[in-house]
Amino acid sequence: MADSIVYLGTGGTIAGSASSAQDNLSYTSGRVPLGDLLAALPGLPERLGTHAMLHEQVFQEDSKDMDLSHWQVLAARVAHHLGSASVRGVVITHGTDTLEETAFYLARTLPASLLAGKPVVMTCAMRPATSLSPDGPQNLRDATVVAATSGAHGLMLVCQGQVLDGAQVQKIHPYQLNPFDAGDHGMVGVVEETQLRLLGGWPRPVPDRAVKTLAGRPTSGQDFPRVEIVFNHNGADGAIVRALCAPPSQGDAPVQGIVLAGTGNGTMHRGLEAALRAAQSLGVTVVRTTRCARGRVLPRADGRGEAFPILELSPVKARIELMLQLAARQAAA
Repeated sequence: MADSIVYLGTGGTIAGSASSAQDNLSYTSGRVPLGDLLAALPGLPERLGTHAMLHEQVFQEDSKDMDLSHWQVLAARVAHHLGSASVRGVVITHGTDTLEETAFYLARTLPASLLAGKPVVMTCAMRPATSLSPDGPQNLRDATVVAATSGAHGLMLVCQGQVLDGAQVQKIHPYQLNPFDAGDHGMVGVVEETQLRLLGGWPRPVPDRAVKTLAGRPTSGQDFPRVEIVFNHNGADGAIVRALCAPPSQGDAPVQGIVLAGTGNGTMHRGLEAALRAAQSLGVTVVRTTRCARGRVLPRADGRGEAFPILELSPVKARIELMLQLAARQAAA
């Protein structure tokens, strides 16, 4: 039996539908079934070559409405297919709004042994499927090219011909057709007229930060420790932190972690710092990163702020990392 490329649909703009072909904003995400997107894709058999095609609609969501439960279901389906000897690679269609978060979660939770041997290629669109000139079909075709490439492995995003390390991507523009960037990590490669040109090596597994495998992984997203993000800004006096640490309302989980999205090199208003130290004394784990789009926080020579460990990640990815770390600690206790 020929190796298969498995397509997993999760919804998003790539599967969106609007009442007018000229409307690229007022559409509903996740309306067009994945099977219909694939059936309408010109040149797909040529891109697949000798590979068979399988597809599965995992769910149909606007990515802004996804939660941890969606991630867990998706990760389980990806792992299932990667574990099959007859599967060459996996392509995931996804909304752009939280794609960087889903990608990082997959990079942190999928077994490195699976990603080291096969590609997982995420793709997306900024215009709905019903648009006069949709961008989804080209992105989906390019993702197929990458997934079918001999030797391809690791988690990637393919958008507008660019191939990016999935764990490093960040959405940097609200409406341009190429809204993603990988910061200092650059591009893995580019797809040019149905041919992949590698510019660097295939993505490496995310360095272990205390979570190799999450033993006793929760079965429900609600079971993950609650971690919130707090931004430093002019006049950040810590009131938000105090509110987060107050006794939770009925049915709400208590906050167990806070990610500080600091200004510049992870700096914070003195009022916010005092509130974070108080939260820390209550048992809340506090880590810090920067709200800057590029770069990372470097330790200060005077040690100021070092009471809060640094995570060299964007705030949203640091939140996922801290949730996983806290869940792993609880599972091991």
